[in-house]
Parts: sequence; structure tokens; C-alpha cells
Amino acid sequence: MAVDNIPDLYLTQPLDSIDLFIYDFKMTEDVIKSKVNLNMHMFSFLQVGKKQVHIEDTVIKVNKDQSILLKKGNCLWTELLDTEAVYFCRLLFFSDKQLKIFLNKHTKESRNEDSIPYFIIVNDAFIDSYLDSLTTIFSASMDLMQKLLHVKFEELMLYLLNKYGKDFENYLYSMVSKKKSAFQSIVENGTYSSVTTEELAFLSNMSLSTFKRHFIREFNSPPGKWLRDKRLTKAKELLQSGMHKSSEIYQDLGYNNLSNFSSAFKNKFGISPNQVQMTLLT
Repeated sequence: MAVDNIPDLYLTQPLDSIDLFIYDFKMTEDVIKSKVNLNMHMFSFLQVGKKQVHIEDTVIKVNKDQSILLKKGNCLWTELLDTEAVYFCRLLFFSDKQLKIFLNKHTKESRNEDSIPYFIIVNDAFIDSYLDSLTTIFSASMDLMQKLLHVKFEELMLYLLNKYGKDFENYLYSMVSKKKSAFQSIVENGTYSSVTTEELAFLSNMSLSTFKRHFIREFNSPPGKWLRDKRLTKAKELLQSGMHKSSEIYQDLGYNNLSNFSSAFKNKFGISPNQVQMTLLT
């Protein structure tokens, strides 16, 4: 699967010549786990539809009542239509330089750089009004757009800093921190999910071959076998609890269809998922 470099894909001039950029993203069909390399930090103001993001060791789901702030880096996007025929979100991108200018101007030096890789914003009357105010900027030249966005960016950040306080400030500092995410945490978070080995490599900012070598050093097993064993063992636990059926869990554990899941389960445990469920009835 190709990697989308964002916002480069939406630009008509080199990325290094801008610090702020807005873009209205619309689509008419679902997009499942597209690979995205964010080259700028980004606000995603979801207007219509649903969004799910895998970033580092975290999965985030948002709806039109929420917006999300993401730091730059690799992530997986799932964007879904809801009751409308069109998915729509307004995106605001900003550079490290612009963020540092804001932090130097409006915050103190002491800070805690530990944070998760995203920040959820609850939409309110201010956010709605703010997004409406951005509409007129789209018709401006790039030079004028940059000047207007510098004012609008500071306005938004000051409001969110006032609304969310230290939590938001800590998150902003974590966005420019050089601290790397933990490889093991990324892997373990994706263990009991539908994330593939290739996608875990992408989220770890590694090539697939590098990821496999690193995985074997860390877990003493090839990633495919390790994930398969972990997921099938989890499936057995879920089935033995009597609270789940095979048809309810196979997709969440990374299998495309029930038949493949049942075959893999029987090869590992010597009995089928249905036999496990039948023993609970006897």
C-alpha cells in the first residue's frame, strides 16, 4: 500500500516554504487504514463522518462532536461515512517553528514532556465559529493566507490553552520533544487487533525488514508467528469465557474471514472454535 505524504499531497508549492496551511478534505467512500506520513502537525476538525487513527501505540476514534490534534509522524487513518453521502473534515497544519514561537511567547520554560501522541478536543460554540471564520481564507493568495493564518493559529491555540490548561500545554511540548516511542509498547498495543505486521513496521517508523530483525531481537520469535500465537490464545480465552462467538471476534484478531480463523485455530489447538463452544453447553 502506498504512503500518502500529508500535507504535501495537497500543496502546489514546496512544504519547506510554509508554516501554516488549511485544507478541506472530502470523500464519498470509506477509506480503511490508509498509510499516512504527516510532515506537519495537524488539527483535524471532523464535520461529517467518523475517523479512527492508529498512531504509535494508540488507537483513537472520533466523531463529528470532537476534533483531534496529531503530532507529525507515521499513522494509519480510517475514515468512514456516517449517515451522509460525503465525509468532510477541515484540516489545519502547522510547523515545529510555528509551535515553538507560540510556546516561547505564551508559556514558561518548566514543562512535563510525557504525553500520549494525540489530544482530543470537544467541539463547542467557539470551535464552530472559528471554523466558519476560516472559510474566507481559502480564497486568499498563499502569501495573504499565511499572514491571516498566523493570527488565526494564535487565536485557536490561546483558546485551547485557556480551556484545557496544563494538559494542553504538556501535550504541545511533547510534540517538539525528541523522545522516541517505545517499540515494545507499539507491538503490544497491536497484538490483539487487526493491525498487520507491515502496519506495525510503519507505525514504528521502520522498513519491514528492519522491523522483523528488531522484533526477533526483542521477542525471540518472528513477528508473524508471535502475533498469530498470541491472537489465537486470546481467541481461545474469549471463546472459553462463553461471552463471545467466533463470528464476533475473528476480524478484531486480524483474520479476513471466519474460515481462515477456524483453520488456524484448529491447527494450533487440535479442535475447532465450534467444539470449544460446544463443550460449554455440555
